[in-house]
Amino acid sequence: MTHHHPPHRGREAQVNYRKGATGADVTRENIEAMRRLEEAQMASRTTADRIASAIARFCGSMTFVWIHVVLFAAWIGYNALPWFHAFDPYPFTFLTLVVSLEAIFLSTFILISQNYELRITERRNQLDLQINLLAEQENTKMLQVLEQIAKKVGASVDDDPQIRALEEATRPEALVKQIEEAYGERRKDS
Repeated sequence: MTHHHPPHRGREAQVNYRKGATGADVTRENIEAMRRLEEAQMASRTTADRIASAIARFCGSMTFVWIHVVLFAAWIGYNALPWFHAFDPYPFTFLTLVVSLEAIFLSTFILISQNYELRITERRNQLDLQINLLAEQENTKMLQVLEQIAKKVGASVDDDPQIRALEEATRPEALVKQIEEAYGERRKDS
C-alpha cells in the first residue's frame, strides 16, 4: 500500500525561496527580499509619518543649517545695524519666540519620525527572533536526525555531553531569566 502525502504548502515556497547556485546568489536574493520588505513598510506609512519623516530628514541636513545661518545673520544684521529700521531690536525677543516655536515643532516631527522608526525596529527584532528560533529548532532536529544516523551506522555519540545539551530545545523564557540575572548581578557590582 502506497501512502500518498498531500503536498506541503510550505514546501513550494521553500523550493522557490532560494534558487541561487552560489553563496553570492543566495545573499543577493536575501538582500532583495529585505528590500521588498522595506518597500512594503515604506508604502504602508501614514501621511503623518511621511510628512514627519521628510521634515526630520530635511532638518538633519546641512542645507537646513545653512538656511538658518543665513536667516539668523540677516535677521540680526537687519535689526542690529543702525541704518535699518529695527522691527526686533536687541535682545531680539521676536527671534527668540520664532526659534522657540520652531524648536517645539521640529522636536515633535523628529519624535514622530523616531516613533515610526522604533516600530519598524521592533518588527525587525521580532522577525530576527522568529528566524533565530526557527533556525535553532531546525538545528536541534538536525542533531537528533544525525544522532539516529550515527546509531544506524554504529558510531557512538552517547558519551558526548555537549551533544545532549545541544539537542535540548532552547527555552526563550529561560534565556530571558538568565540574561536578567546576569545583568542584575552586574548592576549590584556597579
